Amino acid sequence: MPPAGPSPIMRRRRLGNELRQLREAVGLTGDQVIARIGWASASKLSRLENGRSRPDPDDVRVLLDLYGAEGESRAELLGIAQQAGDMRGWLKKYPVMTQQQRIFAELEAGCTEIREYNPVLVPGLLQTQGYARLRIVSAQQVESGAGAPEPGEAPETEVAARLARQSLLDRTDAPHYTAVLEEAALGRRAGPPDVLWEQLRQLCELAMLPHVTLHVLPRDTPIGDWYLPPTAFSIYLFADPLDPETLAIEGGFTNAMSTEAKALNRYKVVFEWLRSAALSESDTITWLFEASGRLAETVGPSAGGHGPATAPAQRRRQSGRLTER
Repeated sequence: MPPAGPSPIMRRRRLGNELRQLREAVGLTGDQVIARIGWASASKLSRLENGRSRPDPDDVRVLLDLYGAEGESRAELLGIAQQAGDMRGWLKKYPVMTQQQRIFAELEAGCTEIREYNPVLVPGLLQTQGYARLRIVSAQQVESGAGAPEPGEAPETEVAARLARQSLLDRTDAPHYTAVLEEAALGRRAGPPDVLWEQLRQLCELAMLPHVTLHVLPRDTPIGDWYLPPTAFSIYLFADPLDPETLAIEGGFTNAMSTEAKALNRYKVVFEWLRSAALSESDTITWLFEASGRLAETVGPSAGGHGPATAPAQRRRQSGRLTER
């Protein structure tokens, strides 16, 4: 089971934002701070304020002394500094984790809400083992063909780490998760029939969870005034309003993260356009069950003896938890 609280990376970002605000409140520049406390490099403060380094609690105390921070505010920031440094303890709560999957696990931990869109893939938190393996292996083949060094982790390890992230949706305090799924991501190009049938069946199960909302976007449906989203993206919101909302943009082989308000607001607008254009939650559930049933006829006995998925009206009377993963 993954940790319930924010990851050390999110704690670093929170700490950095607060330290920057304290410095600006007392009217000091970064160079003036470095001169007064005698640090050898100005980049040390910059890395700390931008959440790019593991904070030393003693360094944080020195800065708080300089800024005159006292009382509850001081105690809270020292506590955050302690949490921000405990990456090893945080990672131990996952059965397996890799550098690639950790980027997203760090954002997902402690979320109260996640919104995702991907124009060509099923998002990682929703993928079956078979679908995830296809995506990871094919991406590594591209890297190999491009002359990149051998991947640091075996495909099965990456798959296991991705599945470990998914236990986030099994928690009693799971975040509310909303995804807009392109119909193309569930088409025959994405994998062989048995893998796609299994993926559709799992989406049917996930759509029954009370905190999961799925919307299928039909391939010919216009978005807004014929808007075309250029990339996949995710938006992460946290319980503490001082923990910055975060945008993750997936660009194939390059990911970008931002907490900048203007960028976030743009993608929030795009997400609402996507959600409005897509099928409703109930129509999406019907679409998924019907698509699963059609594919089950193609897969036949290789589907493990299972027939078409149970009708939505029957599934809604179940507990709301995953029955098969």
